[in-house]
Amino acid sequence: MSDSNDVVLPIPNLSLAQNLFTLSNPSLARYHDEARATLLEGVKTNEMGPWYRSLTQTPSNSTAESQKAQGSSQSPASAPSAPLVIPFDAALLEELEKKNATALEKLDERLKHAQETEGESEISDALRGRANYLTKIGDKDASAAQLLAFEKTPGLGSKIDIALTLVRIAFFWGNREDITKYLSKAEALIDEGGDWDRRNRLKVYRGLYLLSIRQFKSGGDLFIDALSTFTATELISYNDFVGMTVIAGALGLTRVELKKKIISSPEVNQVLPEIPLLGQLVNNLYACHYDKFFVALAELEQTHLLPSRILAPHARFYVREMRIIAYSQLLESYRSLTLESLSGAFGVSVDFIDNEISRFIAAGRLHCSIDKVHGTVETTRPLKKNAQYETVVKQGDVLLNEVQRLCKVLY
Repeated sequence: MSDSNDVVLPIPNLSLAQNLFTLSNPSLARYHDEARATLLEGVKTNEMGPWYRSLTQTPSNSTAESQKAQGSSQSPASAPSAPLVIPFDAALLEELEKKNATALEKLDERLKHAQETEGESEISDALRGRANYLTKIGDKDASAAQLLAFEKTPGLGSKIDIALTLVRIAFFWGNREDITKYLSKAEALIDEGGDWDRRNRLKVYRGLYLLSIRQFKSGGDLFIDALSTFTATELISYNDFVGMTVIAGALGLTRVELKKKIISSPEVNQVLPEIPLLGQLVNNLYACHYDKFFVALAELEQTHLLPSRILAPHARFYVREMRIIAYSQLLESYRSLTLESLSGAFGVSVDFIDNEISRFIAAGRLHCSIDKVHGTVETTRPLKKNAQYETVVKQGDVLLNEVQRLCKVLY
């Protein structure tokens, strides 16, 4: 394990948290076999004894271990009665815990030697080495160890790296409070003099957090800013990063911006052949092929939104908002459309389009009205210039009132 300040270690392995999310979700059963194999391989590779124990520890498992210690002939595999996301293997757990104990013993010896005979730099390196190992194996004490290393680390760049590691630990465990706390800490440190690379990494970290709390516009803007300078592979893979950039941009950007920042982006176009569905989504939306857009959106929900640990809680919201964008984009081009032509444009039935648009009109999300007698949809949104004029007039009235009140106070 390198202690070089120039190397950002991909710890904890956040892809394993995604595998765990997949296995914990019965609706994603089609992905379970692959996710289970990948998770077990990651547990073994990263020597994740504490995390494996937390995943497989149930009252039944505890009983099984007790019976084994007492010489019971019952096999541990038959002991658990509750379903587990991964199978419990007592031999594997024992092997992992032995490796953990040996590694931590060496790291403790190294730290003791540094404290007795060496200087602050060596002590800091030893503390960071121990903290990074605890982070790698999924130990819940990793955050405390990282904070101790943070206190003893002199360099600003190293402190920023530790703060970002604490953010990744919080992402791994799904601790939103810690994510915001350590993002703020990292931002404050970077404002003191963080280098260009760490500033760009922070954009990705903050952008991912914003997407996780449904702030698609703000998070997407940060992701777009980092497209050409992305290096935060310890947090998210490049393809997943580009995919989320496209997903967020489709929702948060205007049609003109979508063309400029997403559809025409060389970084996006380099990756889209590997994730063609995203290309279909944005290109059909931009080109007004709404029937194909609806098909792509439905597929996106099943293959990219619901299976994503970050995006799954917002899947229904995202699909609804994207439908509103498509409806608005078409309706704004016409003063009146028949329900039949509207349903044909979107490739759905007249009843479906009638019910859905009615709901969005009632919620104030679409500015139009449905004439059931003639079977038409009438656009009621004022022209953009008129809307801007009304806004200026309203704001001007408010300003004048405030000035008059101020004059009365002063004179």
